[in-house]
Amino acid sequence: MDKYQEILHKYWGYDDFRGIQRDIIESIDGGHDTLGLMPTGGGKSITFQVPALLKEGVCVVVTPLIALMKDQVAHLRAKGILASAIYSGMTHQEIVTTLDNAVFGGVEILYVSPERLASELFLVKFSHMKVSFITVDEAHCISQWGYDFRPSYLCIADIRRIKPDVPVLALTATATPQVVDDIQERLAFAEKRVFRMSFERKNLAYIVRQTDDKQAELLHILKAVKGSGIVYARSRKRTKETSEWLNQQGISSTFYHAGLESALKDVRQKEWQAGKTRVMVATNAFGMGIDKPDVRFVVHVDCPDSLEAYFQEAGRAGRDGKKAYAVLLYNSSDKRKLNKRVSDTFPEKEYVRQVYDHLADFFQMGVGTGEATTHEFDIDKFCRNFHHFPVHVESALKILQRAGYVEYDADPDNSARVKFMLSRDQLYLLERTTPNEEKVITALLRMYGGLFADYCFIDESAVAYKAGIDRSEVYMVLKGLSKRNILHFIPQRQIPAVYYTQRREDGHRLMITKEVYEDRKASYVERINSMAGYATNDNVCRSRQLLRYFGETRSTDCGQCDVCLAHRPKVETEKGESGARQKILQLLSDHQRHHIAELNALLLPTQQVNNALQQLIHEELVHVAGAFLLLEEG
Repeated sequence: MDKYQEILHKYWGYDDFRGIQRDIIESIDGGHDTLGLMPTGGGKSITFQVPALLKEGVCVVVTPLIALMKDQVAHLRAKGILASAIYSGMTHQEIVTTLDNAVFGGVEILYVSPERLASELFLVKFSHMKVSFITVDEAHCISQWGYDFRPSYLCIADIRRIKPDVPVLALTATATPQVVDDIQERLAFAEKRVFRMSFERKNLAYIVRQTDDKQAELLHILKAVKGSGIVYARSRKRTKETSEWLNQQGISSTFYHAGLESALKDVRQKEWQAGKTRVMVATNAFGMGIDKPDVRFVVHVDCPDSLEAYFQEAGRAGRDGKKAYAVLLYNSSDKRKLNKRVSDTFPEKEYVRQVYDHLADFFQMGVGTGEATTHEFDIDKFCRNFHHFPVHVESALKILQRAGYVEYDADPDNSARVKFMLSRDQLYLLERTTPNEEKVITALLRMYGGLFADYCFIDESAVAYKAGIDRSEVYMVLKGLSKRNILHFIPQRQIPAVYYTQRREDGHRLMITKEVYEDRKASYVERINSMAGYATNDNVCRSRQLLRYFGETRSTDCGQCDVCLAHRPKVETEKGESGARQKILQLLSDHQRHHIAELNALLLPTQQVNNALQQLIHEELVHVAGAFLLLEEG
């Protein structure tokens, strides 16, 4: 084994790398600015964690995913690796301590959110750190041409100026050729250096189902495909309604979206990952960093805004290499809905200016005031007061953020708080406490001071790590102790916030530039059209369409998507009809009446099923009674 394999085997137990992992590791270890393009499940984290343990100094990892950084820190620490993270919700002293540890060599891998890079405290401490290299996860977020542009990512170029000799490793699972170039330019690469792993997923069958009854189609798919899966929907309301309906149909399901309490999200995610819940119905807030290899299906009941988003979400199926399905349910109204998203996402400039003025009225802020102030933002109350729709207000705030006037945090991660209601002496006399309660109480007392005098912010993940139990169990223990008045527990709360980056102006004086508005809108329209084109193109292999979009021109038909199956030669068609015939007979073998729509659950080309059914009817093996099918007796 060489030095890379030794680290890999010692900490992760693998004998060798896969794909382009070694190429990326050798490149960043050699001091080169490097961009790695790896599909979901390609093993991105290994590419920076291995060299971070070999190189002297701290590897700074920039990622927007707080839940992911917490999980990775916990896993790395469990392996004996010095890892820490800085994120919203930590106390000032906790942040200072963590940064000081990084300065004095007590941290090998430091995770930070992109928003943290602009703080004066971080910049001062960063200048004193010995940094081995900077890793930028979800690097497509730095590109204004990417589907998930985040202005905070632009700060990465600023910290590079502080340490110009420190190389950068950028990683992403979704980037078009234009975005690939933009990432390298915005991160100020010394030279272009890109390693690409093919985005082809040979075990994943991409299917588009044209249907006017998405609910029935979804049920058929879940009955036909065994195992766990994810169902993606656009709205929070739709996730809840779909999940409740699936449970009524006897399919174990739960739902997930950004508006849920963090602890509840943790509980639901863990139950799904453990197989206690079969189906997770979620918005796009779910999925990043999820390590569940045996997902057998991902179904989209609503069209995503872009092929980048679709490809990343669909790619969460079949990470164990076994057969899996990515199904998009589509009908004639979806194109209209996609087009409507353009006007929802880019309301007229005059409307954006109006929202800006109404915001100042809401916060009672005069012209020339408010710079560097933060305000809790009750969007529902705001919309009631000024007769707006939330979706348009959020879009206007995002445009104002890109223009540099405000920062809008829709889902802040405010830490939970705890205060003991008993004295220390009374606490020691407690009886009838469970082992987990004792572990949590002990962890709290060891980690935090002043809990008997006032409320203290706590990190539930850190308490869980200290107590040796799951974060979801910590949450349940704290709720139980709170009910018994042993302590008072205030869970994390998510109240949106608006931060004024500059003083308030008159709305008509706002500068909303072409780059901020017209160029971004044109790019969004292009992505919407690409998504609609994919859903309606029945002539080109689905996998080939996706790969071409991401710049892979040398691809072959997958042979398993709905397009490929529909275009197989006559011999293959006859073979497929024979298979369809057997599956129809198997479905009806219980001699019960089956609705004709249940044939959709066979996940076979419609023409094959229709031909096989007509043949069985002609042979008088199957009888049709209205919309129902059953075997002919005798």
